[in-house]
Amino acid sequence: MGSKPEPGSVPSTREDLAAIEDEEVLNKMLDTAADFEERRLIRAALRDLLKKKRDKREQERGTRQQDLRQQGLSKGSAAGGAVSIGRASMNQQPSVNRPTAQSSPSASTALTGTPGSKASPASPPASASVPTCPAAVAPNAKNVKQMLLDWCRAKTEPYEGVDIQNFSSSWKDGIAFCALVHRFFPDAFEYSVLNPNKPRDNFQLAFSTAEKLAGCPSLLDPDDLVRMKEPDWKCVYTYIQEFYRSLVEKGLVKTKKRS
Repeated sequence: MGSKPEPGSVPSTREDLAAIEDEEVLNKMLDTAADFEERRLIRAALRDLLKKKRDKREQERGTRQQDLRQQGLSKGSAAGGAVSIGRASMNQQPSVNRPTAQSSPSASTALTGTPGSKASPASPPASASVPTCPAAVAPNAKNVKQMLLDWCRAKTEPYEGVDIQNFSSSWKDGIAFCALVHRFFPDAFEYSVLNPNKPRDNFQLAFSTAEKLAGCPSLLDPDDLVRMKEPDWKCVYTYIQEFYRSLVEKGLVKTKKRS
């Protein structure tokens, strides 16, 4: 079990940082570090720790699956063709992210794709109501947008599988949302087990956690997001603004006071 550094002390070598197995400790060290080389070493330690947790979970999962397969083989002679029938029924199950005809009209049209994007397999009816996201209209909106994008990129930099370049395609699998929320609430869920191929689950996890722990309202609907090739940047931008404000109100983000 890794040891925690003494209060006020900062490990100076890669080996010292590698001995820390508490993700929250590394996150706090990254927030307070001022030296560029020191921040680089802490980020590398965070990436290694997240990878170590993911590899451990994958190894445990593989062991459990192997045990289940062995149990199934031992019962195969008595069950006859039950195993093959079970596999056939599993192959016939529909995908959980596939749109169905029972989806609500508002859920299928809340977000719009970017210009030139291909139509979704399940196109919403023309008569369906289309919720709109407010556009930034302040004179310095461009600067604020870039500053918020840079903030998101800095906070999620240690997380594998996250590369935030914009407020649209960079968020489409839900992993970026989860990484940003996990950065401030590392004990809320296990980041290393998230699957980018299950965007709806990722959206739901991020939004529900942010609402419960940060008091950020769930302005986005996971069902809307998974139906679009790419999220509407205005909707994502609006949600991130709200999440940032919620963190400020909780005292988790400090802002500079204007003189």
